[in-house]
Amino acid sequence: MTFPAAQHERASLGLRPLRILDLGLIPYEECWVLQRHLAIEIGNDNAPETLLLLEHPHTYTCGKHGGRDNILVPQATLDAIGAVVIDVDRGGDITYHGPGQLVAYPIIKLEEYGTGFDYPGYVRKLEYVLISTLADFAIQAERVRFLSGAWYVGGNVPQKIAAIGVKVSTKGITTHGIALNVNTDLSFFDSIVPCGIKGKGVTSMSRLLGCEVELKPVKGIFASHFARTFKFPDSLVTLTAKPVETKG
Repeated sequence: MTFPAAQHERASLGLRPLRILDLGLIPYEECWVLQRHLAIEIGNDNAPETLLLLEHPHTYTCGKHGGRDNILVPQATLDAIGAVVIDVDRGGDITYHGPGQLVAYPIIKLEEYGTGFDYPGYVRKLEYVLISTLADFAIQAERVRFLSGAWYVGGNVPQKIAAIGVKVSTKGITTHGIALNVNTDLSFFDSIVPCGIKGKGVTSMSRLLGCEVELKPVKGIFASHFARTFKFPDSLVTLTAKPVETKG
């Protein structure tokens, strides 16, 4: 896939288009293949920077810091609940993905944003996007020192409401991203030590608000905050539900 002519013209004017793809429910490995494909295309200037919005079936992913030792149940239990475990190339430890969770994978050029290869700075910006999104739903989330993600600190124990695990390539192209618990079945976190962090809890938007939260508005608000934070003009943001086809 290549830029349409209009996007080439915008790029020549120094404007950065952002394509947003709403993929719905998609298996983790299928989406991982798509991320790698898009990262190559974007790195070669053959596709616009892209934000993927989606949900995954029940999946535990282990990052570069490991995480299989933080699985608390036997394989038979994972099989019984229909969950798979996948080792991936993002940062961080083990986390859970599942229906009712907003997963967002930005595939962008950090150098275009002006951060170069500032991995920690990129994570802080994603935290800001998450905290701003939650504020629009009257949820006060915060950063917790030395821990990534967005946290609710209204109780006795900080509770993580959104996790972050990313990869930045040698070309400065980002993959992987965030997982925001919207209507997530939090019982799936009982089978692991989330992110390898002991003594902390997990929560969701629906638990904090006391009602189910429609996912579509959360996607839209998150995408809007993301576009503003990373300086994509609103007029150049496009949203489509059609996934990109990959070859091979």
